[in-house]
Amino acid sequence: MLIGATDLGTGADTVIAQIVAEVLGVALDDIKVYSADTDITPFDTGAYASSTTFISGTAAKLAAEKVRKRLKERAAMLLGVTEPCSIELRAKRAWAPDGRSVSLEEIALDSLHIQDQEQIMDTASYVSPSCPPPFAAQFAEIEVDIQTGQITVVKLVMAVDCGVAINPITASGQVEGGMIQALGYAHCEEYAFDSDGRMVNAELGPYKIYRADEMPATEVFLVQTLEDSGPFGAKAVAEIPKDGVAPAVRNAIRHATGVTIDQLPFTPERVWRALNAR
Repeated sequence: MLIGATDLGTGADTVIAQIVAEVLGVALDDIKVYSADTDITPFDTGAYASSTTFISGTAAKLAAEKVRKRLKERAAMLLGVTEPCSIELRAKRAWAPDGRSVSLEEIALDSLHIQDQEQIMDTASYVSPSCPPPFAAQFAEIEVDIQTGQITVVKLVMAVDCGVAINPITASGQVEGGMIQALGYAHCEEYAFDSDGRMVNAELGPYKIYRADEMPATEVFLVQTLEDSGPFGAKAVAEIPKDGVAPAVRNAIRHATGVTIDQLPFTPERVWRALNAR
């Protein structure tokens, strides 16, 4: 499979391969993915806007469906079946209604070397007329040191409706990573400038990001719904984890202390000043 979509660590190669494997009735390991190589792969507009599974995955699914149709037609020829649509692909074989079957390897051999020679392959592209949004609920558990203003985020929990998660493990990983990225934005990452507009903390350390040993506990719940316009019911998941962390931490501070802070990030100094301004 040649795809233009770029896997940035999101698991896109795996998810799109799963979609194609499901359509063709083969194992995931049977799909060899070549992605984002401008010498050989098709054009793709890029990995952004939570679109890879929804857009590129649908394009791959459409191409696989065209290949599936041709495989069924070739299988019908070999099995003497008059209605190719009655053929079912599963376990690397094409099955007739009466239980007879032929392997995909035999179909490929026949198509390449024996009768009506052809290479079974196809392409597809997809532009969506709609953009179904994911939905989520974000929760944050925090501790506040009222003497210093230091906030410790103990746990982040997010429930996400991303349609049908093609790969729940990679989808959950996206949510976990997104929450931690958003936590830095909410809690500690801040540009500091001098009077001439120069950034004075333009290096790691003074510009604080979370280390691995500082991460709070995280928990993800994938709330399954069926998105009719997405591949096998899927829709976006990558960016919504960024949205809820800061508001959740802000509300947790208010719940714990009665103080409302509407400026990010919630640094110790900012929290301390708010506590002492009551």
